[in-house]
Amino acid sequence: MTENPRQNVTFASNGSQAHGYLATPPSGSGPGVIVIQEWWGLTDHIADVTDRLAAEGFVALAPDLFGGTVAHDADEAMKLLVELPVDRAARDLAGAVDYLLAQDAVTSSKVGAIGFCMGGGFVLLLAAQQGEKIGAAVPFYGVGPGVPSTYTGVKAALQGHYAEQDGMYPPDQARALEKQIREEAGVPVEFFFYDAGHAFHNDENLMGTYDEKNAKLAWGRAVAFLKEQLA
Repeated sequence: MTENPRQNVTFASNGSQAHGYLATPPSGSGPGVIVIQEWWGLTDHIADVTDRLAAEGFVALAPDLFGGTVAHDADEAMKLLVELPVDRAARDLAGAVDYLLAQDAVTSSKVGAIGFCMGGGFVLLLAAQQGEKIGAAVPFYGVGPGVPSTYTGVKAALQGHYAEQDGMYPPDQARALEKQIREEAGVPVEFFFYDAGHAFHNDENLMGTYDEKNAKLAWGRAVAFLKEQLA
């Protein structure tokens, strides 16, 4: 199997600079997708997710919202999450979108966004703030300070993945969120719910809630959705 080209990149972010991890498909081109990290940071797992998307034919970019810092336990992760300025993260993510759309390797006129935990919350914020630039949004159990209060700016189709045994974001809240997005944005919205715990997709999960069966099911749905919406 051909190894996916990968590189660390720097891109403009509202007069400053941000950094990220970029992976391109063996073909050299494809639709663009932003991958948004969990509260652990830009870990090997997030790099692996980015590589997996590249293997599926996407040009995938994971912005580093913590500036190179990676948490090693939940207390450290919570500290990084609480101290992260939401406006700066939003600028970095907007810069990542513009960076991808300017790449010759990106064949789509819009980009997709997929994120996990904290990143799932920022997927929703990115879709709300970037409007027509986002063609598909995929939050996995999105939580954290990035979750917006209104979704009128969302123009992208949205597919969510949430857990029935999620103590950090109970399923009742997720179902209310699905209803709110559908009513406020008027876009196609579908949330899937899994008999699993929070962060069930992360196979390096320090919380011990990885669920292989549900992770594979959710991943397959997400990849198919991104391909359909960004084709």
